Amino acid sequence: MSEKKYELRVLPLFEEDFKEIVDYIAHRLNNPAAAERLVDEVERAVQARLPIAESFEAYPSSRERKYPYYRIRVRNFTVFYVVIENVMELRRILYNRRDWKRTLGV
Repeated sequence: MSEKKYELRVLPLFEEDFKEIVDYIAHRLNNPAAAERLVDEVERAVQARLPIAESFEAYPSSRERKYPYYRIRVRNFTVFYVVIENVMELRRILYNRRDWKRTLGV
């Protein structure tokens, strides 16, 4: 039994989302320690998912997608990713109370 190995790719949009979230927590909420903990938790969650990226249920979409979205929940945030061949591509990280359907077009 051969295990599939995934590479990690991070899209600029994910990086923008994540930077905004971390900056908001660190500066607007004046809690840099919480921002740092969130960064660590997201990194750990992504690394834990990387070896088994397709082992979870795809996020339901109302439209046909070439690559279905998967999600990882970390605290009050959700990381959305797709799998393209052997690549786990991080696309967005969104606050759980945000309107995902409109933002993701699902």
